[in-house]
Amino acid sequence: MVEPSATDKITVNAPADQVYDLISDVAEMSALAEETVSNTLLDGARTATVGARFRGSNRRGVRRWSTLATITDASPATQFAFDVTSFGIPIARWQYDIEPTDTGCVVTESTWDRRPRWFNGVGRLITGVADRATVNQRNITATLTRLKAKAEHQ
Repeated sequence: MVEPSATDKITVNAPADQVYDLISDVAEMSALAEETVSNTLLDGARTATVGARFRGSNRRGVRRWSTLATITDASPATQFAFDVTSFGIPIARWQYDIEPTDTGCVVTESTWDRRPRWFNGVGRLITGVADRATVNQRNITATLTRLKAKAEHQ
């Protein structure tokens, strides 16, 4: 896999399995993410398992859009990832890698921009973002900071 278009990591003083439970609770993670308003599991799914899909409702200022995500990796205390589409078009892959440490874990959040080049202008119109990689980098840092605070205060 090529290098992610945006990534960051943070040390969390909480057990890896507890952090994984927060990340893999897609409804809970929507409260920690920068642009996500809500995530809703679809097709009767009750938990985030490989193959489960969820609808993401997103916002940036007055702009609002939705996406469809399919969970591709769900390894407790290790990794959680999903692929995102919009109107059936690949948009991104989001991945959380969790590495246990003596005092908790290190969480790495990464994203890969998978939009076809022709879709970049459409994405800019929908989201208001011209430089998605830079915005995602800032968003990842903010999300990880919120995740750390939530995990360490449970």
